[in-house]
Amino acid sequence: MQTILGSGGAVGTELARALTNYTKQIRLVSRNPKKVNQDDELFPADLTNPAEVEKAIEGSEIVYVTIGFEYNTKAWQQKWPPFIKSVIEGCKKSGSKLVFFDNMYLYDPDYLADMTEETPIRPTSKKGMVRKQVAEMILNEVEAGTLTALIARAPDFLAPTNSALIINVYENLIKGKKAVWIDTFDKIHNFIYFVDAGKATAILGNTPDAYNQVWHLPSFKEKYTGYQWVELFAKQMNVKARKSILPAWMLPVLGVFIPILKEFPEMAYQFNHDYYFNSRKFEDRFDYKPITAEEAVKDIIVRMGRK
Repeated sequence: MQTILGSGGAVGTELARALTNYTKQIRLVSRNPKKVNQDDELFPADLTNPAEVEKAIEGSEIVYVTIGFEYNTKAWQQKWPPFIKSVIEGCKKSGSKLVFFDNMYLYDPDYLADMTEETPIRPTSKKGMVRKQVAEMILNEVEAGTLTALIARAPDFLAPTNSALIINVYENLIKGKKAVWIDTFDKIHNFIYFVDAGKATAILGNTPDAYNQVWHLPSFKEKYTGYQWVELFAKQMNVKARKSILPAWMLPVLGVFIPILKEFPEMAYQFNHDYYFNSRKFEDRFDYKPITAEEAVKDIIVRMGRK
């Protein structure tokens, strides 16, 4: 049995599809899980409840964590550490291996131009501090020999939902509005396609010698700037590449009217530094070539048109 905790998102869904290459016993866990594959076992659960987490994990060979709590600093501080504690305890009790799907928020902002698995850990944001805390909880158990686990990290997503490229670029261009980018168009900003993220996570989970270490999932090789991303989307959509900058200093002001924007100022540093996610370790180990940026944009436009 391979179990996905937080199975409803874009990556969790693609992970469920990819796991069929390894097993027919797939358990999908969320508040309201929906089948991805015909034989999926649906397991409704409140994952903030440790007892329900333990029940969801019971009998699992491998447990994948792809849950996404609401994008709110207070919620992250309150929910992530106790959730990860309950996952660790559940995996230890059931003898399950753990695959934790992580992001790059814990990395030192001075090293974003070429992030590797060895990049220094020095978060400057509150959300980054939370990610550091939960990663350390897992790795401390690994070091103590009490848990078999791996951490799979990804940069920002290109996905049908919860993706800055879709919300700020595609959706604006399709409405005849200007694409929006934060702070500057001139810096490199790397992404990962959600399909690659799901496939690669399944590969890692089913590779015994991949455990007890950190992996970067395969992201786009192209070092595109914000300007180039907008141009690429506009070209594939056959529209004019109209664009505008949203200065970082305006985010708190707009947050008065759009509450989610209150969460972005501490993360704005990712847009005023070159940001490139190096996934060479994974690509070399598994001879894996991620989709190109152009192919991914073509595919996502088709997907968005079907919604």
